[in-house]
Amino acid sequence: MEARDSGSMPALPLPYSYAALPDDAEAAVVGRGRRTGPLFAALLLTLAAVLLAIVALAGVRLVGELPAGGVVEPNHPMEVMDVRGSRGPESGVSEKTSGAASESGGMLGADAGSNAFPWSNAMLQWQRTGFHFQPEKNWMNDPNGPVYYKGWYHLFYQYNPDGPIWATRSRSATVLPDGRIVMLYTGSTNASVQVQCLAFPSDPSDPLLTNWTKYESNPVLYPPPHVGEKDFRDPTTAWYDGSDGMWRIVIGSKDNRHAGMAMTYKTKNFTDFELIPGLLHRVPATGMWECIDLYPVGGTRGIDMTDAVAVASNGGGEVLHVMKESSDDDRHDYYALGRYNAVANKWTPLDAEADVGIGLRYDWGKFYASKTFYDQAKKRRVLWGWVGETDSERADVAKGWASLQSIPRTVVLDTKTGSNLIQWPVVEVETLRTNSTNLGSIIVEHGSVFPLSLHRATQLDIEASFRLDLLDVAAAKEADVGYNCSTSGGAAGRGALGPFGLLVLADARRHGGDTEQTAVYFYVARGLDGSLYTHFCHDESRSSRANDIVKRVVGNVVPVLDGEALSVRVLVDHSIIESFAQGGRSTVTSRVYPTEAIYANAGVYLFNNATGARVTASSLVVHEMDSSYNQNQAEMASL
Repeated sequence: MEARDSGSMPALPLPYSYAALPDDAEAAVVGRGRRTGPLFAALLLTLAAVLLAIVALAGVRLVGELPAGGVVEPNHPMEVMDVRGSRGPESGVSEKTSGAASESGGMLGADAGSNAFPWSNAMLQWQRTGFHFQPEKNWMNDPNGPVYYKGWYHLFYQYNPDGPIWATRSRSATVLPDGRIVMLYTGSTNASVQVQCLAFPSDPSDPLLTNWTKYESNPVLYPPPHVGEKDFRDPTTAWYDGSDGMWRIVIGSKDNRHAGMAMTYKTKNFTDFELIPGLLHRVPATGMWECIDLYPVGGTRGIDMTDAVAVASNGGGEVLHVMKESSDDDRHDYYALGRYNAVANKWTPLDAEADVGIGLRYDWGKFYASKTFYDQAKKRRVLWGWVGETDSERADVAKGWASLQSIPRTVVLDTKTGSNLIQWPVVEVETLRTNSTNLGSIIVEHGSVFPLSLHRATQLDIEASFRLDLLDVAAAKEADVGYNCSTSGGAAGRGALGPFGLLVLADARRHGGDTEQTAVYFYVARGLDGSLYTHFCHDESRSSRANDIVKRVVGNVVPVLDGEALSVRVLVDHSIIESFAQGGRSTVTSRVYPTEAIYANAGVYLFNNATGARVTASSLVVHEMDSSYNQNQAEMASL
């Protein structure tokens, strides 16, 4: 329809920001509508024909004998510690703290000290998600070794079984041609030297990979002479190179000049490794490269690394390869597109100005230590990322858990731009949609908000497209070259052509400019040459009244091609918001901790804070989302 009936739900004035929100006389008090149902350390998604088995290697039993057929060649036996406590930078690893304890500078509420917010049990219970993976309790961080094995999708992750504070391991899984699976993981010696170790499934016929056996002669790989003993971690998944009949892995590190770098090793048996001469890649001033990843990427489907190398060696078509690193300096995941030369052991970026660590990011919000895997069952590449907390450790201890995994995302090349990736939630997520509301076309005048009539607003999948009035765009002739998501006032910083978008987890009961709300928005700026630049951002600054959490404005410029509407898909799941702009060209993830806009008191609104442009939500569909767990613990224990 052309516009919504304004008789019952008027567009509200927005005099100085996205201020007054409408009352909701029927909004329940905080605590009403509490979700029930168990969450599990092994999450079983009932999604169409796909089952996702998730096992925390740190929490499963590792027996002491190798399975039949395992590799048993000894290699430098040394005691290796299984570290369960928080080790931190003094041990040469990044301290995976929550943001409120570690981040400062330009962030609201970074440290409240003795004036920390008095969280209630109802508030803390609400923060648990419904369709994102998290253990039943305690701390979780990096996703490791995702793999498809005997009909099951497996995700291993770093987990502290003793509490909601950090402990670490890193690992990668490789399925051999004969169907066996091997796991490389990073350990630490009794002298705090980072080493790579090996493990095998105790029962290779077990599709759930419940028990694992550590190789009796671990570790199998030590830091080379030119690498710091505490800068050698996070091996990639191995791929096979038929030119010499050996497997390859990549490990990230840094040199003594603080340049990030990637090294390639080859092996026949996963117990004896040879460092290939020369660096795969190096970028000055980018620091330690954690969780390195290297994989081929195409425009429609995933590509297996072994297949890509084989095709290239036989003179087939060249494909682009993504190199990604998790920067220990700033805790962001950077990637670049480039070309991999297996013979020369070199990866070269397409654009040196957008090299690894200085250019594109997977996600412009809270997203780190990610890992992809090739799903041979559905011919796709799937990305997982760790989404940490940005509240205080005190709050994490009170609620008994910390950290989430992102929604798994497919990754393909954006063939329209040729310069970036497309990330999109795996299609199985859509099977969790329940009630869907098609709100048609809604016109939002400048300086106003528009309430959406929804049954609930804490577990949603929102699909929206926006268009600016072309006459208003033509009339906005003044250049706006200085706009930046993080430094330009967030959704309250008004311009001729923005900001506009959605307010999610917004308090449905109270009027006033200080109500809790998280803005997901576009801002269109005109350059000196008259061209338009579109920014896509999250504004967390009003997401909570709490003062002991990190609240930022995050985002970046997103490419918009001629004729394209401004589109966004937003997944709202209690304390996490994941947004995918322009079909997944840009993604932003936020952790938010509202104190009032929770349970039935949460609402969703369209808003337009531009000073002189009318915005039309040309398409708007809101799906309520079911939870991804629907079996009790007894049923799970029987698996």
